[in-house]
Amino acid sequence: MRIGLIAPPWIPVPPPAYGGIEAVVDTLALALARAGHEVLLAASGDSTCAVERVPGFPPSDFSTVGATLQELRHLLQAYPAMAGVDVIHDHTTAGPFLPHRGLATPLVATAHGPFIPAMLDVSRAMPPDVSIVAISHSQAATADGVRIARVIHHGIDAARVPVGLGRGGYACFLGRMHPNKGVREAIQIARRAGVPLRIAAKMREPVEMDYFTTIIRPLLGADTEFLGELNVSDKYEMLGGAIALLNPIQWDEPFGMVMIESLAAGTPVVATPRGSAPEIIDDGWTGLLRTGEHELAEAIQRAPTLDRNLCRMAVEERFSAERMAAKHVELYSTLLHPVRA
Repeated sequence: MRIGLIAPPWIPVPPPAYGGIEAVVDTLALALARAGHEVLLAASGDSTCAVERVPGFPPSDFSTVGATLQELRHLLQAYPAMAGVDVIHDHTTAGPFLPHRGLATPLVATAHGPFIPAMLDVSRAMPPDVSIVAISHSQAATADGVRIARVIHHGIDAARVPVGLGRGGYACFLGRMHPNKGVREAIQIARRAGVPLRIAAKMREPVEMDYFTTIIRPLLGADTEFLGELNVSDKYEMLGGAIALLNPIQWDEPFGMVMIESLAAGTPVVATPRGSAPEIIDDGWTGLLRTGEHELAEAIQRAPTLDRNLCRMAVEERFSAERMAAKHVELYSTLLHPVRA
């Protein structure tokens, strides 16, 4: 099968540091290729994903993230390049609305974000021949009136993640510097538990920088270290040395990539039971799901007693790149060879 993947234009594939969608696209592209499929990737010009890439795109520009003009320009180049593929899998928002029907090609679109009211309006208006993939059952449950073709969890190539021993004596936080991610709560929980905390977070947008300056910086101290935004190898080194990933999310996150990254490193996750967390974490085995500062602090203290081998095994069995690719291929095949009633 020849599969065309379209990534957003703003961050390279794979991302050098933060980039959730781009990391997913990279993992999917490589897993599809390993499974014997031909993959054509439309991504920013500085992307390095080791599959065939559409040439001629400008380099990524994070300062334009979310800008409609840049996305449309990217898509107007990407779709004509997809002529000849068997299926197109679009990871942008606007792509499915372009007049690409000149390509008589099945189109799949992944809903990477939450179904907030604006996104619901957009998703409900998707052309009827677009197959929408949800990334968790929690997300799909909020897709009021949106046609969901499949629920497919993200995956990760565990072979690229070193397993850590968790002997650093600290908990860690990994994510965006945003109130929804629970950075302040993580500091308070770790401090209550008497466990040092290391924070690695993307902080580029004004809302993120303002949150750090006004809320987080005053809370830092000898027991709480802010490391900035880490590259991939430093990220896994931090995760592998931690006794737990502390992920007290304050919103219903559609899928938490940081949780499967942590599990791949052998590190259990202590989180609030919101969004996709209960689908990812086996409470009492690969992590602890709790509400309330006191309960989460107790969970941090208990985390070192959990079996790190089970954390790694959960990723290899349930969140592998191969499983994610196979689930997508099942969908692609169904679209290419529909069963007649």
